[in-house]
Amino acid sequence: MNVNALWPTLQAKVDSMIAQIGDKSPHVEKGGVYDDMRLDWWTSGFWPGLLWIMYDVTKEEKYKQAAWEWDAKIEACFLRDNNFHHDVGFQFLPTAVAKYKMTGDPDGRRRGLFAANFLAGRFNQAGQFIRAWNQDKTGWAIVDCTMNIPLLFWAAEEIADPRFKQVAMSHADTVLAHFVRPDGSVRHIVSFDPATGEFIESLGGQGFSPTSSWSRGQAWALHGLAAVYRYTGEARYLEGAKRVAHYFMANTTVDPVPVWDFRTADGDTLKDTSAGSCAASGLLELAAAVPADEAELYRGQATRILDALTQGYADFEGARESILREGTGHKPAGQNVDVGLIYGDYYYVEALAKLKGWAQRIF
Repeated sequence: MNVNALWPTLQAKVDSMIAQIGDKSPHVEKGGVYDDMRLDWWTSGFWPGLLWIMYDVTKEEKYKQAAWEWDAKIEACFLRDNNFHHDVGFQFLPTAVAKYKMTGDPDGRRRGLFAANFLAGRFNQAGQFIRAWNQDKTGWAIVDCTMNIPLLFWAAEEIADPRFKQVAMSHADTVLAHFVRPDGSVRHIVSFDPATGEFIESLGGQGFSPTSSWSRGQAWALHGLAAVYRYTGEARYLEGAKRVAHYFMANTTVDPVPVWDFRTADGDTLKDTSAGSCAASGLLELAAAVPADEAELYRGQATRILDALTQGYADFEGARESILREGTGHKPAGQNVDVGLIYGDYYYVEALAKLKGWAQRIF
């Protein structure tokens, strides 16, 4: 695809989104309009993260101005009703840490380190995992957290404290041992005994069943393990990311845009464009990590996904507030099906920026 030719159209779309979204914290778009979720919701970092990418690529002040206050607003929730959990990486990497990397803002650095401390504090030493969610789920871990642990790698490098890296690698090793199956498919939720660390069971979560292959979970693992390899240089993470990627690619040979779960009993063909955009960005990470004679396999598939999303699922001209349509949030619960999703939009822009030559990384 010609990303340079597409970029002005994308810019115009994001400019219109700024006017439409305003101060909202978007998560789901229905009827052409994004909702306004509470700021401690797990998706609150994706819209400002999209804006920071646009700023870093273009250096246009309007994107910086629109993104600037988000990390302060999200941090304020810590001092009020604190409902944060394992997803602080999703919230503070695209806001506070991105702001610090791109502008040197000391408050962004402070907020990013604060969030890293919080995430590291959720580590269960017996089971070697970062606990998911709150309430009674003390022994649950989820594959999504593979995308949150880059916050810990960043903190370890930023203050030269290896403890953060140790926690992140321990959790990544648990992902390899208990989430990624031998064929490259991925579990969503794994339950451990929180006192002993013993494996109890896997759960379907947002996938079709405990033994199915939820496509966005595949994308979280693919992108996340590729990032872990970038931070550590440890071959086992690269091999894990490749195994997940090969399973993903094998299941998208006819149509590059994935169905919401690769293993459903009834052959459900409902799409999830957010899984596609996240996987495309992860595949570009893999392309940058492997030797040149391997890179085109991953870069080529990423480009095919982005081409398909652009031609069949993106809305650049209409009044709808999202870029991508046909995202699937939680099909088993009947929630957010066939909608626009802000994280789908974020990873679409992130992947296009990488194709354009953007060198910075948020995750």
